[in-house]
Amino acid sequence: MVAWSDYKSEAKNRGALALELYVAQSTPAKAPEDVKASLADHLAYQAQLERSGQLAFAGPMSDETGEHMQGMGLIIYRADSLETARKLAKDDPMHKSGARNFVLRRWMINEGSLNVSIGLSTGTSALS
Repeated sequence: MVAWSDYKSEAKNRGALALELYVAQSTPAKAPEDVKASLADHLAYQAQLERSGQLAFAGPMSDETGEHMQGMGLIIYRADSLETARKLAKDDPMHKSGARNFVLRRWMINEGSLNVSIGLSTGTSALS
């Protein structure tokens, strides 16, 4: 097995972005009503992380068919270490209350694209 730091160095040396983020896969641990009871606090916490620059992306995931809500969520943090990202995930009201559990992993972004469109006269924006 290759050490993470060695792989990251190799990726940078070959010209990859090697941007390290942290991904929490969040799954329900209690009944839907328990999850729903923590939702407002969870969303407020995520908005706070977004304002501080610590939340890159977050949202629910479908089931494998893509047709139904499964209750699984994905949260991507910007942090300076796995320990810092773990604290961000643990402090989420959903996880703190026990309504949801999470698995946290490092994620290295090497390839891809992000498109941002800003309408100057219309005051609109779009991300794709």
